[in-house]
Amino acid sequence: MFRRIGNAVVRHPIWTIVAWLIAAVAIVATAPSLPSNSDESSFLPKSYESIKAADLQQKAFPSAFTPSAIALYQRTDGGKLTAADQKDVARITTELGKKHIDQVQKVVPGPPSKDGKYTMTLVQMDSKNAGQPKQADAAKELREQAKELAKGTQLDVKVGGSAAQALDQQDSSKRGEALIGIGTFVIILVTLLIIFRAPILAVLPLVLIGLVSAVANGLIAYATKLFGLEANSSISSILIVVLFGVGTDYFLFLIFRYRESLRAGDEPKQAMINAVDRVGEAIASAAGAVIIAFLALVLSTLGFLKQMGPALAIAVGATLVAGLTLIPAVVSLIGPKVFWPSKSWQKEPQNARFAALGRGVQRRPALTAIVSGLVLLVLSLGSLGYKATFDLASGSMPKTKESMVVQDEMQKAYSAGAAAPTDVYLSSTDGKQLDGSRFKEYARKLGEVDGVASARMTQLNKEGTTADFTVTLKYEASTDKAIDAVGRVRDVAHSAAPDGTEAFVGGMSSIYKDIDEAVNHDYRTVFPVAAILIMIILGLLLRSVVAPWYLIASVGLGFGATLGATVWIFQNGQGHSGLMFMLPVIMYLFVVAIGTDYNILMIARLREEAREGRDPREAAGMALRHAGPTVAAAGFILAATFATMMLAGNSLLSEMGFAVSFGIVVAAFVMAMFFTPSLTALIGHAAWWPGHGDRAETPGAGAAGSGTVRHDEDRDTTAHDPAGRRG
Repeated sequence: MFRRIGNAVVRHPIWTIVAWLIAAVAIVATAPSLPSNSDESSFLPKSYESIKAADLQQKAFPSAFTPSAIALYQRTDGGKLTAADQKDVARITTELGKKHIDQVQKVVPGPPSKDGKYTMTLVQMDSKNAGQPKQADAAKELREQAKELAKGTQLDVKVGGSAAQALDQQDSSKRGEALIGIGTFVIILVTLLIIFRAPILAVLPLVLIGLVSAVANGLIAYATKLFGLEANSSISSILIVVLFGVGTDYFLFLIFRYRESLRAGDEPKQAMINAVDRVGEAIASAAGAVIIAFLALVLSTLGFLKQMGPALAIAVGATLVAGLTLIPAVVSLIGPKVFWPSKSWQKEPQNARFAALGRGVQRRPALTAIVSGLVLLVLSLGSLGYKATFDLASGSMPKTKESMVVQDEMQKAYSAGAAAPTDVYLSSTDGKQLDGSRFKEYARKLGEVDGVASARMTQLNKEGTTADFTVTLKYEASTDKAIDAVGRVRDVAHSAAPDGTEAFVGGMSSIYKDIDEAVNHDYRTVFPVAAILIMIILGLLLRSVVAPWYLIASVGLGFGATLGATVWIFQNGQGHSGLMFMLPVIMYLFVVAIGTDYNILMIARLREEAREGRDPREAAGMALRHAGPTVAAAGFILAATFATMMLAGNSLLSEMGFAVSFGIVVAAFVMAMFFTPSLTALIGHAAWWPGHGDRAETPGAGAAGSGTVRHDEDRDTTAHDPAGRRG
């Protein structure tokens, strides 16, 4: 099949390129805009308690005041607010209400702090549009107007709250995307120049993947609209890295094989056909593993991950099609001039480093397997100290952003949980009015819960069937202590609810509690499903039952090593309270899926060398000699592009960038290069049971004249097959 694809695109390169250009223009011109949502509650399904509480609040208290933005005032000299300052605050609050800013429904004064140094203005926005870009726009206008109205006073005013956090998150994402885009571009360009010393080859993947990126983004927008998926601003940054990183991987897989075919003496067009034929199955299998791993996220209960999975799968799918059609067409059109001005493509360098590494693995496979396995095992020990943190807002932007400054100052000036109180809704199950005489006792029980600062009944709906108890925690909403405390609040709220009533606990801490449960569900569901599906792909590719088991186990070790290193760096080294809650899921999918890419490329080449008649150890050595440079170059570029995410300036992308880049380094330079080939060499022919994937295709195929590039440890001779069966 891959030879037919190679034949078609190489024989008709112009038509292939034109078809891509027409498709790109049509998709980009007609694709809808990609929506965005930064509301954490939208990530959860309706079955979770925090969402049930939010729905009940909408029905029972449709006009309830829930601030979306908070203007926090303090004197410029840091002293206590004077009577004149209080008058200025009242005036600013009144004036803001008269501005009739879009989305703003109500502007009211907030309570002063106990030390008298702070006070607030609370702004309610349309709850139906929570987390939407239009509310971020409203927060931007509120900031501008508040600062304008405060001119000439002794007040310093800052605007925070969920809408302002969405605005700052949006701005931070744009800056992060720009840095990531520039960093990715520079890394790919410089690395390819160093590897090939050919400017055309350095620029070509950037141009081609740029075209694929436009197509992929259009397809993702279509899918998002068609299936009603939720989008999040962090996805754009990840997409840039996936498209250019994975796209460059497939570009390198093909170019290295193309160069090898040219060195074997193949005519240029035939060399590209052979390259697609030989490496096409590995690229398709590698992309299939990545796509399946990403699609496994559809099983997630979190809207953020549900959106990310299909989006990344579409991106990799578009990159796969380009790798088998667009890239071969363009390169075959240019021919060997693509390597200009370098002439190193004409002959393999003598004493190549990877030839020496291959000989090392061939001679001492047991030592190689033990040492590389121990490295992975020791690093994995760090994963035992993993802790999760759930503050997506502060995790996705620097602490210096205005909304984050407001959050920190409010925690110091007010109760830590005052900025995001917990609400317990006590509701009648039979439609009868609640017994008000029991409210005081119910509030007392809630107030006695460990971790609760105060609890009181704040409102009753018109029908008298639902009461709202405001519970203020002693801790900031996203901390582990707050999440544990809200779990205890739930237990008491449910057990102490009078007969004929039921209680639902809402608020941000309750949402984070549910997100924690949802993520644990995903660990139990997404991980094993992705692993099983990847094993099936490996089994089909290798026609083996044995190999997929130790390959997926080695990738699992790579995951453990990556998580362990990330814990040591960020939790122990930098003192983070925990890693972002979705990091292990994302890391698992990237490290397992993309790590499998390199294993697939190496094991496919090992099988090919075995089919030449070489024994398992020699086949492992030769596989490392020829596939090693590809894996090293692809792994370095992909790891470096993911590392650019650390430039974004927020802990979420910094942790993600480090974890995935480190995981790819482990996958490429430890697993694929040493652990997998040495283990396969030790297992020998049994690795391919029940098939005979490593058996020579013809008797004596490895002895002579098999139409292959023949190598031994001391010399390099070439026997070329006119039919071009070898790439």
